[in-house]
Amino acid sequence: MNKISVLQVGNEDLSLQLHIPDNVTWNYVDDLEEATERGYDVCVLSRCVNKEEAYILLKKIRAYTLFLLDDVDVDKWTKWICTSRRAKVLDIQTLQKFIEEDIHLYFPNHYGEKFDSKSLSISQSFKGSVFWNGYSGVELEGDYGDDFYQIAYWRYNIPVFQDQTIDFWLEYEKDESVSIQLKIEQFQSGSISVLQNRWIYSEDDLKSIVHVTNNRMNGPVFISLLAKGKGKLKIVGLHDRYSRKEYGSFLPGGIRKVTSKREEVFMYFDPGDMKPPLNVYFSGYKTQEGFEGFYMMRNMGTPFLLISEARLEGGAFYLGDKEYENLIVSGIQDCLKQLGFDNSQLILSGLSMGTFGALYNGCKLRPHAILLGKPLASLGDIARNERISRPGGFPTSLDVLSKNCGDMSEQSMDVLNHRFWDLFDQTDWSQTKFIISYMLEDDYDMTAYNRLISHIDDVGVEVIGKGIHGRHNDDTYSIVAWFKNQYDDILKSDFNRGEPNEE
Repeated sequence: MNKISVLQVGNEDLSLQLHIPDNVTWNYVDDLEEATERGYDVCVLSRCVNKEEAYILLKKIRAYTLFLLDDVDVDKWTKWICTSRRAKVLDIQTLQKFIEEDIHLYFPNHYGEKFDSKSLSISQSFKGSVFWNGYSGVELEGDYGDDFYQIAYWRYNIPVFQDQTIDFWLEYEKDESVSIQLKIEQFQSGSISVLQNRWIYSEDDLKSIVHVTNNRMNGPVFISLLAKGKGKLKIVGLHDRYSRKEYGSFLPGGIRKVTSKREEVFMYFDPGDMKPPLNVYFSGYKTQEGFEGFYMMRNMGTPFLLISEARLEGGAFYLGDKEYENLIVSGIQDCLKQLGFDNSQLILSGLSMGTFGALYNGCKLRPHAILLGKPLASLGDIARNERISRPGGFPTSLDVLSKNCGDMSEQSMDVLNHRFWDLFDQTDWSQTKFIISYMLEDDYDMTAYNRLISHIDDVGVEVIGKGIHGRHNDDTYSIVAWFKNQYDDILKSDFNRGEPNEE
């Protein structure tokens, strides 16, 4: 179990009147110069802080992890740090209850994954049709019987440790004439016969994430899907994630938004020092679920928003139906509104898959700047390159094509390209600057940089570009280094900010 590191700032050590469990390391200081750890999982504030102390706390603790005791008479800088860190106010009794029951959910790292669709097996007793459609899902049609029977199961089990809570989210589509249940069975570690937990979830339960808490010994869980009735059933994917329950998705304060079709997008907003700009970073392709770029963005000291998604294998380029795409745009606009900023105080950024998220949503938001590393724009071409230029290199590109266009024809590739370029060409870019580092021999989207330059018709648009030799994944280090330097430059030159991490 993770040890939770708590920083308490106050005139007296609260651990003398609280019961501190074994999984909590309590660090009491009155002088914040004595807070020597680089970061803490939770901070308890039992006195006011001055300006210098507030900026120390800004660097030491994450947003949504500050707790203020209700008897503190809040002054200017205490209010400022509480607003920045999204503090919760509580009394000493509630603090004790939180430490005993929930503080373990503030563990430092986050983890999530999707059960590999290749590990899904269909029950041999099912006599209907089965169609495997890449990572888009497995489509079944037929008679599942009058009672609930196992229709599919995932071959590889995952470990669940003692006292750990795991979140499960099932993506599926089905006819109303079909009913399903999700069954999770946990065996004792090292045994295939000693069953110590069984959970069965109905469709009502599956409308939201289900939390599985293991109050017994460590052991793996085996998961199967039960069905009854007749009709179509599409199993899209099963996700498992270390749970923080109501305290956030992946990180404390992480927001999960989901559409009526059960498609998810995740956002993490940190108000930073609450001065412009708002830096938005779209995660790149990755099979481990969660947020990317947290430390890079936080070290800038500015307000930032991380956006991530986990559809298909590693992400679906933030493209979706109108409902899905509106969740992203409205999420960014909501953060701007909370800060009192407008679009001229917004920077959209990303690397690889994240560049498409920044560009596509940039068309709708027209930010001050779009900062890109290894840009990808023509998604149809990326799928086309899978056949000849990059065989087996990025098959997710074919899933993205199939998901958005229904097939993998040449015509659909052109349609998918136009979905972005038509929107890009209709956008007024006169108030936006483009900062782009790209691979000269990119084997994913070899025309992205030149096409972006040629499609920006507005007079006087500033474009800063840097080409680096190699294919798409050959020199990520140089791309990221240049990306960070350009971020620093734009913060200094356009927003009069000092060195990162300074006031």
